[in-house]
Amino acid sequence: MVEHLNIDKLVLEDSKKVNQYALDTIKNKIILGDALEVMKKIPDESIDLVFIDPPYFLQLPKKKLVRWNVKTNVEGVEDEWDKFESFEEYDSFIQKILTQTSRIMKENATIWIISTYHSVHRIGKIMQDLGYWLLSDIIWLKNNPMPNWLGVRFTNATETIIWAVKDKKSKKYTFKKELAKKYGVGKVGANVWVIPLCTGKERLKKEDGEKLHSTQKPVELLKRIILTTSNEGDLILDPMAGTGTTGHVAKELKRDFIMIEREKKYIEGVKQRFKIAPNLKDRKKSSIEEEVERNS
Repeated sequence: MVEHLNIDKLVLEDSKKVNQYALDTIKNKIILGDALEVMKKIPDESIDLVFIDPPYFLQLPKKKLVRWNVKTNVEGVEDEWDKFESFEEYDSFIQKILTQTSRIMKENATIWIISTYHSVHRIGKIMQDLGYWLLSDIIWLKNNPMPNWLGVRFTNATETIIWAVKDKKSKKYTFKKELAKKYGVGKVGANVWVIPLCTGKERLKKEDGEKLHSTQKPVELLKRIILTTSNEGDLILDPMAGTGTTGHVAKELKRDFIMIEREKKYIEGVKQRFKIAPNLKDRKKSSIEEEVERNS
């Protein structure tokens, strides 16, 4: 169990009667509630680091997809939280989230937001329109991506994570150069992280053996984000926590967290997850990373 964390008191249900939360009330809690409503109640300029894993609005075809060779079904993202009526509705949702995020970030805080090609360009534009200053992006290269069953497009093996400050004038943000170089690809530590999809024992499952959350993020991904861009004692916010990887890793790395999640089924998974410390051992370099280093 993660040290100094009472699992029985981990969850706090949001109430309409509460207009603003004191930080001590919500620190190291996962709040059951709607992200937008809860974020409005978090004090101004109180957060050191934000990680957002928003809906991707994947717009997948409404048909059964089967892998040709092994004849297994492709498990896409079909959850209600990823469905929007239009790009306009999706953009409005992202804009509202990012507006609240900017308000509650400290002046030197940074934000990470992850997406796929379906929506990352829309998110980037919205961020710039709101005044965010983009610092970098990380290309997450999965060495075990979903199979390319039709062969009519390039295999989708990456996600993009935007890293930004809320204002161009923000200069004293946290950045651990040596760690960034260590995790990046090649001798220069380029902005590519080779990390497998979340599988095996790390993946949270339902009683029937199916995965609990369709887009659970790997511990290794959040470990790198937290270590390279925050300090011990910092307060980290994840407003769409899902299975709670952000808080789980943050607490083990001696940071504090606030997580928000509206789905009770995920929160139950988070509570079980917090009973066991995450595996934060450095992973071995992949064959892709080794090849890049040999040729760089």
